[in-house]
Amino acid sequence: MGWIWWALHITHARDLRKTKEYPPVTSRRWIVVAAAFLAAPVLAGCGAGFDATTNKPYAPNEAQVLIDKGAYGNKSGIHIPQAFILGPDSGAQLAWRGSAPVYLNILNTAGAPDTLQAVSAGTFATAKITAPIQLPSNQLVNTGKPTPQIMLEALSRSLRGGETIKLDLQFANAGVVSMNVPVVTRSREYQEYPAAPGATAAPTPTPTPSTPAEEGH
Repeated sequence: MGWIWWALHITHARDLRKTKEYPPVTSRRWIVVAAAFLAAPVLAGCGAGFDATTNKPYAPNEAQVLIDKGAYGNKSGIHIPQAFILGPDSGAQLAWRGSAPVYLNILNTAGAPDTLQAVSAGTFATAKITAPIQLPSNQLVNTGKPTPQIMLEALSRSLRGGETIKLDLQFANAGVVSMNVPVVTRSREYQEYPAAPGATAAPTPTPTPSTPAEEGH
C-alpha cells in the first residue's frame, strides 16, 4: 500500500505540474481572450499619438477653422475658430454678379491689439469691408454682428453651397493670413442668419399626383 500511495503521489504531482505549465485548451483560450481584451486600450492608445485626429483642430460643423502649417492659429497670434460664407437656402442659388456675406470669429492672442484692415477673394469676387475691424488682445470678435462687416460682391459665378473660396485677410500686425472658406447653405444651424442679398428662392416641391387604384382592387 505504501508503494501504491507513493506512485499515486508522484503521478498527481506530475499532473499538477503539467496543468500549471500547460493549461487545458479551454484555459488557454480564455487566457488569449483576456490578453486581447487587456491589450485593446493599449492599441487604442497607439492611435492617440501626436497625429491622431482628436489632437488635430477640427471644425464641429461646416464652417472652417484657421490651420497654419498643421497647427491651430497663426504664428502671430491670430486664431479663427469659425469662418464661413453664407450661401443661399438649400436648393436655391446666389446669382452670378451677386453678393455673399462673410462671417468670421477672430481671436487675437497676441499681447498687443491688432486690426483686420482688408480682405481679398482674388478674381472670384470683390471683397469689401465696412471699416477696419479692431481686434483687442484676447477678445473674441464676430465680424457678422450686428450685421455682416465683410461682403463678397460681383461674384464671378453663381453659388449653391458647398463651394470653397480662398480669402486673404490683411492684418495690421499679423500680416496676410490666407484660408479656404466654405460656402454653407442657409439651413440647420445657419437658418436664422439673414438671407444673402439677391438670393433666389428655393423651388417649392411639386406634389406627385397619386395614381388611382385599378378597378377591381
